[in-house]
Amino acid sequence: MNFPSELMPLAASPVVIRKIDAKTPAGFPSPAQDMAVNRINIGEILVKHPTSTYYMCVKGHSMVEAGIEDGDHLIVDRSLVARHNHIVIAEINGEVTVKRLHSRNGIIRLKAANVTYPDIVPEPGQEWTIWGVVTHVIKDLV
Repeated sequence: MNFPSELMPLAASPVVIRKIDAKTPAGFPSPAQDMAVNRINIGEILVKHPTSTYYMCVKGHSMVEAGIEDGDHLIVDRSLVARHNHIVIAEINGEVTVKRLHSRNGIIRLKAANVTYPDIVPEPGQEWTIWGVVTHVIKDLV
């Protein structure tokens, strides 16, 4: 896989945050309960393969129907084999994009999750590569 050296994963100290040992209801509030507080490394949740994982920021609106919006951060694992329906980071003729991989009957296309964007169908002789599979989306809510 042709992976730019400037995007190689960097060694970094783990980020440790507090974990509250309680499920958070998404419906009606539950009665108050004592909640134990532990510390966790958020990387242990988001990163399964540290030496092959990186993140990047999304620019654009082509994947909004997949819940990926402008400014979101993507966790990308380049050790995973990209399969049909995975969201991937691809480079086509020197341009990087995030799209859903559609692979059927030997035909590969990169599909946007926004009807206003066309599919990308790599043509014979066109240079393209998949940099990795998107495993998580991190959003700012405030």
